[in-house]
Amino acid sequence: MPSPTTISIDKLSRLVGTPNCPALIDVRNDEDFSADPRLIPGSVRRPHEEVRDWGPAVEGRSAVVICQSGKKLSEGAAAWLRHQGIAAESLEGGFEAWLDAGLPAVPAERLPGAFAGGGTVWVTRARPKIDRIACPWLIRRFVDPQAVFLFVAPQEVIAVGERFNAVPFDIEDVFWSHRGELCTFDVMVEEFGLTTEPLLRLAAIIRGADTARLDLAPEAPGLLAASLGLSRMFADDLQQLEAGMVLYDAFYRWCRDATDETHNWPSAKPRQTR
Repeated sequence: MPSPTTISIDKLSRLVGTPNCPALIDVRNDEDFSADPRLIPGSVRRPHEEVRDWGPAVEGRSAVVICQSGKKLSEGAAAWLRHQGIAAESLEGGFEAWLDAGLPAVPAERLPGAFAGGGTVWVTRARPKIDRIACPWLIRRFVDPQAVFLFVAPQEVIAVGERFNAVPFDIEDVFWSHRGELCTFDVMVEEFGLTTEPLLRLAAIIRGADTARLDLAPEAPGLLAASLGLSRMFADDLQQLEAGMVLYDAFYRWCRDATDETHNWPSAKPRQTR
């Protein structure tokens, strides 16, 4: 019987990637982390012994604490968070159980360093349409919920990245960009170890809309239309990004949960003729 202080792997896996996902905190010790330096999508590492110091940063959200096997480190840190007034649970079975369930994990080596305030920093061209909204959605939902995105003049992306320690993406000649027929979103899904069926399905839709190959997925024309509509609605790139987060949340949930659903409007009854 599950403990009242824990959350199951199945329940957490349904929350990861959604707006309602709790703060995920990895408190594995250095030895365990070094043995497998990957992270449950969206989680951040924190030292368990400093929970009294970093705990207040979680205020206002629920939290799930993750250690190697779901025992003393996560149970203790979750209990401290509850003492601080934060709804917190330990992940049942810990990181080991997550991997045993065949669920994805993000290689830590792919994560750029966070800035002093917490969160990674990324930079790309201003006036985003599809890929430059889809990639921030993926990062915030599955990689780094606190990620910061800078939208700048195209010719200044590299220089801004160098001066502000920001990772450039979706421009030529950088790591995070198009590769052959793949768009940047495809590359991020692969490099971050997020090749789940729903995300691969979503990647095909995004690739079709972003590269004018609308035949790749029946939903690609709809995404293209919605994306271009958002770009006309918002002159502010960050406002457009926030609106786009909702759009991609909806597409992701369709890819994960609703691909078999149909909406058949009842056929109109034929008119009676005299």
